Amino acid sequence: MSGRYRILLPVISLAVLLAAVFYLQPRAMSYFGLNLLFNLAVPIALATIAQMMIIMVNDIDLSIGTFVSFSACVTATFLNDTPLLGAAILIAAILAYAAIGALIHLRELPAIVVTLGMSFVWGGVAVLLLPSPGGAAPGWIRTLMTVKPPLVPMAVVACVLIAGVTHVLIMRSSTGTLLRAVGGNTKAVARSGWSVMKLKAGAYALAGVFGVLSGMCLVGLTTSADANIALRYTLLSIAGVILGGGEFTGGKVSPVGAVIGALTLALAGSFLSFMRLSPDWQIGAQGAILILVLAVRLVFSRRGRKWKGAENG
Repeated sequence: MSGRYRILLPVISLAVLLAAVFYLQPRAMSYFGLNLLFNLAVPIALATIAQMMIIMVNDIDLSIGTFVSFSACVTATFLNDTPLLGAAILIAAILAYAAIGALIHLRELPAIVVTLGMSFVWGGVAVLLLPSPGGAAPGWIRTLMTVKPPLVPMAVVACVLIAGVTHVLIMRSSTGTLLRAVGGNTKAVARSGWSVMKLKAGAYALAGVFGVLSGMCLVGLTTSADANIALRYTLLSIAGVILGGGEFTGGKVSPVGAVIGALTLALAGSFLSFMRLSPDWQIGAQGAILILVLAVRLVFSRRGRKWKGAENG
């Protein structure tokens, strides 16, 4: 699929869903309405970018949801009560993420199994920190997440910034090019003299950074934490990356598309609520929306290959 269609489809998906929401609830077409619709989009977008870093190097992370929950628990307890200790714990968690990436490469372990195991570790530590919902958001995080910029809600502004920064980092920098090359052709990167282990560790470290930021933003919005607060983010992040034009192999990702995919999934929850759909069916309905978009993408991809073949012939 060409880069144009890779980004066009998630944009169209978001636009169609937004139009449907406005049709069902015209009052949502306002500053306050948009703020409610995309209220939780920022932490979802950050978790999706974290997942994208792992998918970019041909791995998959099944622990990002529990890691975000762990980060949220640390933020609502240690970072709020003893900021220096809280910051040290979060930095140690990011370093642990990098070590996991290095271990997976050195031992040639399946990332899906290792990260599944780590999900129990992060989840267990989160429960130890907060056996029951509680804690409090640090004042500066709460203030940052409730800023009201003119014209456009904070959630939308933050998502645009996230998309812009990650696009420059992954698509425009030499480091991003190398990381994508690891997913596209690992052997060629190794033959060029680069350390694949260090690059994979770097990708996992970046995932850890965005996972921590996701947990911090989530606490800033909810004002407290829970060991299970972000469990759904694992599947949402994978869906957001794929919905945004990413692929599981080849280092093919789109930071801007991933953020748009996250916005679409966040909006889908609001859309389904407006339709008065039972919460038990909402996750299934979100999956159906994802399958529909992927089916359209597959059609465009096949047509693109046919046109390319016809031109070469």
